[in-house]
Amino acid sequence: MKRPFNAWILAFLLTLLAANAFYGGIIFILRPDGSLLNIGQEWLRKSPFSNFLIPGILLILFIGILPAIATLGLFFKRNSRLFSRLNCFPEKHWGWTFALYSGIITNIWIIVQQLVLGYFVLQPIIAAVGMLIIIAALIPGVQKFYTT
Repeated sequence: MKRPFNAWILAFLLTLLAANAFYGGIIFILRPDGSLLNIGQEWLRKSPFSNFLIPGILLILFIGILPAIATLGLFFKRNSRLFSRLNCFPEKHWGWTFALYSGIITNIWIIVQQLVLGYFVLQPIIAAVGMLIIIAALIPGVQKFYTT
């Protein structure tokens, strides 16, 4: 079966999300004071963090690595015992499920971020990418392509 166009869109959105998360996470790790992104420490006053180091690491892990792994799974459709164990939809390839997880986790991330930090301009854009990932994953042709 030929890969549907919407599967390419899904992979693009995941790659975009991962690239942005790696960029932001690495910047926060390099300068935990937020100065490289012109973000002040006052953003963290309602959070449990004294600087951006841990948020940067979490950003890379959950919003960077997970979508990157999902993208690789979508492209190569290889079996993985480890990733298959984490797949709550066993009738689907784990890459598809990880894509869905990525969209859900991204939106949870943004909701928590808004509750803790307040609003900033990138949040609706990132939330939209998370929702588009969920929508793209749920398109019937995409689901069918990744059904095992």
